[in-house]
Amino acid sequence: MTAPVEVRPITEPELPDWHRALATGFLRQPVLTTDQLDARRRQFVPGRLLGAFDGPRCVATFRSFAQELTAVGGATLPADAVSNVTVTPTHRRRGLLTRMMSQDLAAAKERGDVVATLIAAEYRIYGRYGFGPATTLTEWTVEVPRTGLDPRWARPEGGGRIDLADADDIRKLGPELHERVRRGTPGAVSRNELWWQTHTGAVRFDTDWTEPFYAVYRSAAGEVEGIASYESDDNWHDKQPHNTADVNWLLATTPAAERALWHYLCSIDWITRVKSGWRSPDDLLPHYLPDPRAARITAQADWLWVRILDVVRALEARTYDVAGSLVLEVVDRQGLAGGRFRLDASPEGASCAPTTATPELTLDIAELASVWLGDQSVARLHALGRVQEERVGAVREADALLRASGRPWCPDIF
Repeated sequence: MTAPVEVRPITEPELPDWHRALATGFLRQPVLTTDQLDARRRQFVPGRLLGAFDGPRCVATFRSFAQELTAVGGATLPADAVSNVTVTPTHRRRGLLTRMMSQDLAAAKERGDVVATLIAAEYRIYGRYGFGPATTLTEWTVEVPRTGLDPRWARPEGGGRIDLADADDIRKLGPELHERVRRGTPGAVSRNELWWQTHTGAVRFDTDWTEPFYAVYRSAAGEVEGIASYESDDNWHDKQPHNTADVNWLLATTPAAERALWHYLCSIDWITRVKSGWRSPDDLLPHYLPDPRAARITAQADWLWVRILDVVRALEARTYDVAGSLVLEVVDRQGLAGGRFRLDASPEGASCAPTTATPELTLDIAELASVWLGDQSVARLHALGRVQEERVGAVREADALLRASGRPWCPDIF
């Protein structure tokens, strides 16, 4: 009889085999370099890296780590960030992901995490585990000659300035700036020290690292209010430059800093096209340009997925622009967070508690995640048959209550 596949936390000596399975699942070079193994060891937290083992060989991988997620209004909540999920092609359709996911989510709830998060490589996988798409990613490509900007770029208005920086500078300046940005951005997640080391080349998970350029915006008072990381290709035709600046990330605490950085990127000699990187759907970028049509959307898709583990804490943590009450029947097939809840909310605060009152709306835990950050509309989900209205008018009231003033944005992949 064939021994069953074992799902369990891995030990640190098993990292090379675990990484081989991870690379195989993502169709990457399965041989691990010394630098990559050293980088993986920095991610090792006992109990947070799971593997499925068929005999001695790892055939599925799963990693989670501690994270904070910003809710509507600026509160930060403990999150279980899920990453590095693979199943080797020879072992698909055996329930290995379900076993790993169930084990991890149960542990997250036990720890007191309010939500779990992930970036879904494939859309159809994670809904069955209670995750719902909660933010949207948009990328613009800016045709620089069409922007209407003065190609002879001058200093930013208002006395600010832009300076180029190196990786050491960014490791010092970036974390504090990011904290200010993410605490005011629903959908944003925390970045730990390893993130900054990895994205500035101090720690390398990939063998094809390219050192980017870094531009730092300082206000007239000398305060760092924005940073952009970008790269460029080298593309010439008929003695003419056709180079593209690819933005890895751009963060700013003020519109002035953001405008200045985009204008700077569109002024670099030989750059004829700027790719914005991962932005919010309602990003101001196009309207920083005299001709917004110079920025066209070249990618748009779901991005951060959220799985609510504690309905009460999640709904009480966010803010509400209007007053209202709702009784929600939340369906959770995993049995982690479902039930019937009464939400009483107003601009002054919110309370949520289990109730036996008659439900006014019925929705899956995944749909609750989609509307919780304000990216989705309750009315839209109702039209799609994914929210049931049990009391006439409840959809309209819920839509007004859960709507946010802006779209949530997660600028990170993990």
